[in-house]
Amino acid sequence: MRIGELAERAGTTTRTLRYYESRGLLPARRAVNGYRTYDEDDLRLLQQIRTLQDFGFDLEETRPFVECLRAGHPAGDSCPASIAVYRAKLGELDTLIEQLRSVRAQVGAQLARAEAELPGGPEPLCELTHVTDGGEHE
Repeated sequence: MRIGELAERAGTTTRTLRYYESRGLLPARRAVNGYRTYDEDDLRLLQQIRTLQDFGFDLEETRPFVECLRAGHPAGDSCPASIAVYRAKLGELDTLIEQLRSVRAQVGAQLARAEAELPGGPEPLCELTHVTDGGEHE
């Protein structure tokens, strides 16, 4: 298939495919007429790259998965180098989760402090939730 068809089937652009080619992630095969040619294996490579990027992997982190597929393995994550990238990414995610938990705790503490310092205590959540003694809404 030609580059336009591959881009369409992979849900990307021809520009992106050329970039992947320049980075060595996509093979640069040419037909006798000079057009780039691709096959179903190339589509699998692209699907692997896009899935990993959707998960937050940068382009270079996808390389071991692509190389694993190119080596003939049934899945891009069935090679030791791919497993190592998964482990590293999980470590990064765990660190980010801990940082977010810490920030959340700090924001929660700031909110509690700010609410406690409000004159008359915390404000009602909605103006309709605050009713005067006469049954009227303020």
